[in-house]
Amino acid sequence: MDYELRTIQGCPNSGPALDLFRQALAAEGKDTGRVTVREVASEDEAQALRFHGSPSFIADGRDLFPAGSTPALSCRVYRSEDKMAGLPSAEMLRAAVRGVGPDA
Repeated sequence: MDYELRTIQGCPNSGPALDLFRQALAAEGKDTGRVTVREVASEDEAQALRFHGSPSFIADGRDLFPAGSTPALSCRVYRSEDKMAGLPSAEMLRAAVRGVGPDA
C-alpha cells in the first residue's frame, strides 16, 4: 500500500503531519518507508486530486478522511474530540489507517 501526505506551500502543519502519519503507520505495523509528500501547487491540481486542504492523508489514492467540501488549495481542519484542529488526533489517524488495506 502506498501512502501520501498532500500539503500546500507554507502549511504550518506539514512537518507535524508527516511525523504523525509515520507514527500512526508504525503503530499499526505498516511500512513507514512508503510515505511520500506531495505539494499541491494549483487550484487545477487540487481539483484533479480531489484535494480538500492541507494536510491530507492518502492511502492508495484514497483520502483517509473523506470530505464533502469542494476541492481547494487551502488549509484543512479536523474535528478532534470537541474542537477543530489542523491535524487529526493520533487515535483518529490510527483508526483511519486501520480501516484501509487488505487486512482492514
